[in-house]
Amino acid sequence: MSDKQRNKIFREGQASQYGVKAGRVLLVDDEPDILELLEMALLKMGLSVDKAANLHTALDKLTAHRYDLCLTDMRMPDGNGLELVQYINQRNLDVPVAVITAHGNLENAVTALKAGAFDYLAKPLSLEQLRNLVKSALSLPQSGPSGDKLLLGHSPAMQKVRDLIERVARSQAPVHISGESGSGKELAARLIVQSGANCNQPMIAVNCGAIPENLMESEFFGYKKGAFTGADKDKEGFFQAAEGGTLFLDEVADLPLAMQVKLLRVIQEKRVRRVGTTTEEPVDVRIISATHNDLAERVKQGQFRQDLYYRLNVIPIRMPALRELRDDIPEIARKTLERLRGGSSAQFSEEALHVLQAYDFPGNVRELENIIERALALCSEGLISVQDMHLTPDASSLSEVGEVTNKYPLPDYLDLVEKRALLAALQQTNFNRTAAAKLLGLTFRTMRYRMERLGIKSPEGESDAD
Repeated sequence: MSDKQRNKIFREGQASQYGVKAGRVLLVDDEPDILELLEMALLKMGLSVDKAANLHTALDKLTAHRYDLCLTDMRMPDGNGLELVQYINQRNLDVPVAVITAHGNLENAVTALKAGAFDYLAKPLSLEQLRNLVKSALSLPQSGPSGDKLLLGHSPAMQKVRDLIERVARSQAPVHISGESGSGKELAARLIVQSGANCNQPMIAVNCGAIPENLMESEFFGYKKGAFTGADKDKEGFFQAAEGGTLFLDEVADLPLAMQVKLLRVIQEKRVRRVGTTTEEPVDVRIISATHNDLAERVKQGQFRQDLYYRLNVIPIRMPALRELRDDIPEIARKTLERLRGGSSAQFSEEALHVLQAYDFPGNVRELENIIERALALCSEGLISVQDMHLTPDASSLSEVGEVTNKYPLPDYLDLVEKRALLAALQQTNFNRTAAAKLLGLTFRTMRYRMERLGIKSPEGESDAD
C-alpha cells in the first residue's frame, strides 16, 4: 500500500469520526494566524486543505481544482469575500462557500448570504461552530424530498417557489416565507429542510402566536433548575432541541417586541443563555420564519423590529394563493383526493372540477382539503358532484363561469363579480346569511335581496332570520 493510499484511509477514518465525508477545503484569508488555526482544525477532521492569502490566488485555485467547501474572509488585500461568492455562483461551481466576518459587523455576512453564501462565521472564531458549519456543508442529503405532500402545479408562480427552494436548500441563510393562511408555508419550510444537508437533523416548528408572553424566554432558550417556581429540573428550549437542524418560527409577526430583541441577539451571536444562568452556550440552528401578515408593513407600524426583519428576510419566498393558480387547481384537487380517499376509488365529475376551478378559495389549500374531505363523506357511487362539495347552492350557474373576457356586457360582468363575493362570504360562514352580510358590510335585508336577485339559495333552506 502506498503512502498516498494510507493517508487517504486515515483521512476517511478521521472524517467519519466527525460525521462528514473526507473532502477538500479551500481557505482564503490574509492573516497567517487565522489560516494556520483553520488548517489545523480541518486537518484534524480528516479534510484536505489548500490555502490562499488573497483573492487572485483563490480564483486560480478554484479554476484548477474541485473543492467541497470554500471558507473565506470578507476583507483581503485585493478584494473581498463577496466577489468570491459571486464568482462561484456565476460559474455554477457547486461549492458551498462560507464567509468569515468581524464581530459586530454582520451586515457584510447578510449581504453575502443574499448573494448565495452557505453560512458565515463571526470572529473570534469558535472551533465548535467551525466544525458544525463544515459538517453541514459536507453532509449531503441521502435523497430528495419524500412523502405524500409536495408542492403541486406547473404555473410560473409555483415553479418560481420550487426553484427558490432548490437554490436555498443547501444554504444556511435565514429564509422568510410569506403568504395567506393555508397557502402551504410550513410545507415549503419542510421541503427546504428535506432537500438540504441537514435533512437528517431535527426540525422544530414553533407557533409564535400560541406561547404566552411570560413563558417565551424559557420556552425558546430553556431554563436551569431553580430558575423560578416550578423549575424542578433543567429544561432545554427550542434552540437546544433544534441543535444542528432547523427552527421554524411560524407566525413570527406575533412575537412581542421584548422577545424580538432577545431573538435578534441569538441569531447574531449564535449563542443562547438559559433562564437562571449567567453563561452562554453555542447553538448551530438555521432559522426559517413565516407569517400571513405583511412583515414590512408591521415594521412601518412599529410593531416589528427593523433589524430583526432584515435578519429573518435574507431570502424571501412568497407562497401564491390558490386562486392565483387556477390552471393548476384540477391537478391539485385530484392529487389531494388521491391522498385523502384511502382505499376508495372516488373521482370528481367534470362539472365539480370546473366549479372548483372557478372558486376563489379564501382558505387556500387548507380549505380545498376540507371541501374534499366533506365531499368524500357525502358522495355516492364514487363520484363527487358539485352538490357533494357544498361549494355553491346553484352549481349550474357557476359551472358556466370561466375567466372573464370581453364577451361579457358590463352588467353581466358586475353581477358575476358580485355573485362570487357573496358565495365566498357564504361559504366562509357556512351559509349563515347574517354573518355573511356582516362580513361584506351589508345589512341583512340587502344581503337577502342580492341573493334573491342573483339566484343564490341556501343548500339547506333558510337557516337564519331577519
